[in-house]
This record gives sequence, structure tokens and C-alpha cells, in this order.
Amino acid sequence: MLNRRHIRVKVMQSIYAMHQTSSDSMEKEEKFLFQSIENIRDLYLLMVSALVELRKAEDDFIEKSQKKHLATDAERNPNKKFVNNLVLTLLDESNPLSIAIADRRINNWQLNDDYILLLLEDIKETELYKNYMQTRTNTWEEDRDFVHALFTEVVAPNEKLYEYLEDNKLTWVDDIPVVNTLISKQLQNLTPEGRDSFSVPRLYKDIDDKDFVRDLFRKTVLNEVELAKEFIDKTPNWDTERIAEIDSIILKMAICEFLKFPSIPVKVTINEYLEIAKEYSTPKSSIFINGILDNLVKDYQAGNKLVKTGRGLM
Repeated sequence: MLNRRHIRVKVMQSIYAMHQTSSDSMEKEEKFLFQSIENIRDLYLLMVSALVELRKAEDDFIEKSQKKHLATDAERNPNKKFVNNLVLTLLDESNPLSIAIADRRINNWQLNDDYILLLLEDIKETELYKNYMQTRTNTWEEDRDFVHALFTEVVAPNEKLYEYLEDNKLTWVDDIPVVNTLISKQLQNLTPEGRDSFSVPRLYKDIDDKDFVRDLFRKTVLNEVELAKEFIDKTPNWDTERIAEIDSIILKMAICEFLKFPSIPVKVTINEYLEIAKEYSTPKSSIFINGILDNLVKDYQAGNKLVKTGRGLM
């Protein structure tokens, strides 16, 4: 679920939070860092379960409409294509998904069903839904394409839903694009192979990624003074107070990877942090950071200070 770039972002944000609160408790901040990463799993389950709850809400609406004393012909014989959608049904019956939701106690939509009802109203107003409901038959390909489009075009960008997620956990703001992209790919590639065909991805690709979170955080925080000295001399026209806080943290993390993570290629480190700078810092930050890192790499190589193991790591 997590890629290395997003791990770097989470570590950067935790170090920034430490600076802003003047916290000196690395243990406390590291615990918060790992908790914020664990919360990404909850966000994933919350977004997928929204699709399940939308189907249930429509099913409940149809059932209540049929029981009306003066039900119309349309209400007595409703089009159940949405409720019978093969992908939504598969998600509802998915054992891995149900177990994960129960384990993580994801009950947000039961406690806040008004968001699901509002979202369902918005869905029914779309041309996507109206075109889909023109027939009453369900096929796997059409149902899969519809749910994929429904999620990417209606559910994921829904403002009310975004506001709820932002209010629920502030750390989710930067996680939402990562989670929604993953779910979109899963829906697009879903096959009708039974109740277990929808798998809940692991949070970390492997144990190395989880270790990377801890090691990058600790090695950067514990060596901040020394890491800062590495680039201060390379910025003669800038004093430390003029360098943006985020830029300073990015530089320290990148230099930390240069010197203390021998298995990570130099080019990977530079490219990753330049992309992070473009997204999270000032418009000119990536140029500034790139210039410093390039000069540092040349100095390290000249002084045999840059030790990388494995092929193609320079």
C-alpha cells in the first residue's frame, strides 16, 4: 500500500511537527509517526466500505419504498441493477474485507450514515448513474467499469466526503490521493473469482519498508546538527534562518540517506526529495535543493565519503 516516497513524506511531516512543537521526545514522535501510517489502512478501509454502504443504503431505500401503503408501480417493481451490481455485491460479501473492517473497527458510516445518504443522492443525479440504470441486466464488465468510474469520478472527489475525512484525521489529507489511486487500480483490475477475489493490501510491502520508516526518522533526528553542517557551507548567500524549514528538513533527510543508507541509490534519493520539494515546499525549492545535493555528491565522491553497496547505486 505504501511506497517509499510516501514513507519519506510521513517522516518529513513528523520531523516538521517536532520542530513546530519544540518536542524533544523522539519516542513519542516516533509512536505518532507509526500511528499516522497505521491510520492509512483505516482510510483505505473507510473508502472501500463507502461503496458497500452505498449499496446497502439503496437496498434499504428500495425495501422501504416497496412497503409504502400507496406505493407506485415503479416503487413496487424497482430497477435493482445498482443493488445487484456484481462488483458491489462482491465487496459486500468479501471475507478479507469484512475481517479487516471488523479488526480495525471501521464503523464510521454506521455512526454517520447521513454522509452515505448525501453521497447516494449525488450519485443518482449523475449521467453516469442514469445511463447505467437504463437497463435492468447485470454483466461483470459493465458493472466493473461502472463502479470504477463511480469511485474515481463521483466518490473520491466528493467535497462533503473529503471534508469529513479531513475533519476526522488531519493526517489523512496527504494520504487520500495515495489511497484513492490504489482503490481505483484495484477496482479496474478486479476479476469475478469469488468472495476472496478482493484482497486488502498489506500496509508495508515488506519488513524492510517498516524498518526504513524507523531508521530514517531516528537517524535524521539524532544527527540533525551534523547533517545541517554538511550543507550550510554550500549556501554562502543564505543563513540558516533564511532557508525554509521544509527545505532544511528535506536536505537533512537526503544527506542522511547519502551517508547512512548504503543500499539506496544516490539518484533515487535525489529524485525522490526533489519531487517532495515540488509538492510541499516553495516554487524554487527543488532548484535550490538540487543544486546543493549535486555539489554534495561531487564532494563526497571526490573524498570517498559516499559508500554505496550493490550494483548501479551511484
